[in-house]
Amino acid sequence: MTSFTAMQSHHKKHRPVVAFIVYPNIKLLDLAGSLQAFTDAQDESGVTAYKTAILSLDGNSIDSDTPVSLSTESILEWTEQHIDTLIVVGGSGARIASQNADLLAGITRLASKSKRVGAICSGAFVLAACGLLNGRRAVTHWESCEELGACYPDITVESEPIFINDGNIWTSAGVTAGLDMALAMICDDLGRSAALYLARSLVTYVVRPGGQSQFSEALKVQIADGNGRFDSLHQWIRSNLDQDLRVSTLANQALMSARNFARLYVAETNQTPAKAVEAMRVEAARTMLENEKLSKKVIAKQCGFGDEEGMRRSFLRLIKVTPSDYEKRFKKRHLALNTVEP
Repeated sequence: MTSFTAMQSHHKKHRPVVAFIVYPNIKLLDLAGSLQAFTDAQDESGVTAYKTAILSLDGNSIDSDTPVSLSTESILEWTEQHIDTLIVVGGSGARIASQNADLLAGITRLASKSKRVGAICSGAFVLAACGLLNGRRAVTHWESCEELGACYPDITVESEPIFINDGNIWTSAGVTAGLDMALAMICDDLGRSAALYLARSLVTYVVRPGGQSQFSEALKVQIADGNGRFDSLHQWIRSNLDQDLRVSTLANQALMSARNFARLYVAETNQTPAKAVEAMRVEAARTMLENEKLSKKVIAKQCGFGDEEGMRRSFLRLIKVTPSDYEKRFKKRHLALNTVEP
């Protein structure tokens, strides 16, 4: 139980303010996940760490994309108040919101005095319209990355990561990725222990760093294999990446002849078994590079590449960067968050 003295001490110090910008037809889950994370986060004394607010242009009730409406405060009422983190929520109304000059002016004004600015999913279109993403790396929902890049050529849009942190600007991919971004922000603010505790409380994964792909290879092959014929095989592959996974081995596991298996696999998934295995190995290696304190030699062996050179060639072929460059980009910031507690 938190002592009265600790509570007194907490209330005397500043609680960081996290303000969410909403507009008509936001996606409720874009807001709810991150809002819940910041609301539930606790400091080392076990006391609520943040103050949260939901802001709209005029402070009226805002309709989400569900039957739930949101009570809000006016952006104008916050122009003189302190904000630590400003986050623009995504949703089907983002394109219209990005054309509202008054809303953009209000967001730009608040962003100029916020320590950290973020966008969830299509909220990136609103930040982009404010000019806040110019010259930055950014991400949005995978379905909209090409559109974001075409509309705003001064932004380096990356379709793979679930979130990106470029300076004090953060952007995330769709829906649940906003929760991953929030956990990373909380880890930066409060430390690893607080983020781990919060993730457990929310019953969510804590090992989703920004470099992780919006689509897992498992999900990609499931989508391609519409009939689910090879679901069991794919699960077996992911559990045996260090084995010799040649076609004859996979065919034997699928209880088929090698020739029939290879033909049917391509017909069902639109890729060869070798390419599917390579993609799963690269995905596993990426996760280990982001999270594990292992040498690249060990990772290459455990993921079935044979050696570091084999892993390097696969990385260049599939994601256009070397394992070393990938590790430098994504491991440092999230090492504390993604290290598993003993």
